[in-house]
Amino acid sequence: MDKTVVVEVEHYRVHPIYGKRVKIKKKYYVHDEIGVKEGERVIFGETRPISKTKKWKIVERSKHDSVKKQVKTNR
Repeated sequence: MDKTVVVEVEHYRVHPIYGKRVKIKKKYYVHDEIGVKEGERVIFGETRPISKTKKWKIVERSKHDSVKKQVKTNR
C-alpha cells in the first residue's frame, strides 16, 4: 500500500425529524501517483479497480479551499 492514501469526504445533511445539521464523513481509499501529503485537499475520480478497495485515483491537488476532499492519513 505504498501508493494508497485515505481521503475523507465530509458534508452536512439535515436530520429528517429534528432539523439539526449532521456532519457525514466517508473515507475512500485512493491511488496516489502524485505524492500528496497529509492535510492537502485533492480532487479524485473514478477509475478501473486497482485492488479490492481502491477504485479511485487522484486527479490533481486542489488550489481552492472550498473543496471538501482532504487526505486524512499519510501512507
